[in-house]
Amino acid sequence: MHLLSALLATVSQTCPVYAPFFGAMGVVSGLSFTVVGAGYGTAKSSVGISSMGVMKPELVMKAIIPVIFAGALSVYGLIIAVIITGNLGNADYPLKKSFLDLGAGLTVGLCGMAAGMAIGVIGDAGVRGFGQQPKLYVGMVLVLIFAEALGLFGLIIALLLANKQDTDCTVAAPA
Repeated sequence: MHLLSALLATVSQTCPVYAPFFGAMGVVSGLSFTVVGAGYGTAKSSVGISSMGVMKPELVMKAIIPVIFAGALSVYGLIIAVIITGNLGNADYPLKKSFLDLGAGLTVGLCGMAAGMAIGVIGDAGVRGFGQQPKLYVGMVLVLIFAEALGLFGLIIALLLANKQDTDCTVAAPA
């Protein structure tokens, strides 16, 4: 009987009932922060597109690039949210894995939010400048690519974190 209670104590220490909370917070933070970044990037870029479109409406479709880049950021958060949600369904969900999933969500979320803010500022100023001087288009797109790369870096690290497999809920007995 004493061995059984010791075994249950170790299982509950490595796989506590509250472990899925941290994984769920990874889902929430990953998706929420990337959507905030995408929304900000879209809104800020759209202001520049609308401003430029008043003077040169023929360039509006060409100037939609920042909105496309900003929208891609929310997909990064969705990918990680789906992966982490798949992990939450496991019966054995160790605390270590839940912290890795939280880290994955925060990584993609905060990188996506930073990238969205950068895309918004670049998109607004770049589109307005492009409306006045068409030679600025290539430069604007290059800078947007570098801003998008910030979100992509977060996605790559989040994928590495979320795919770490640790489902061992037992602790080795001391020798």
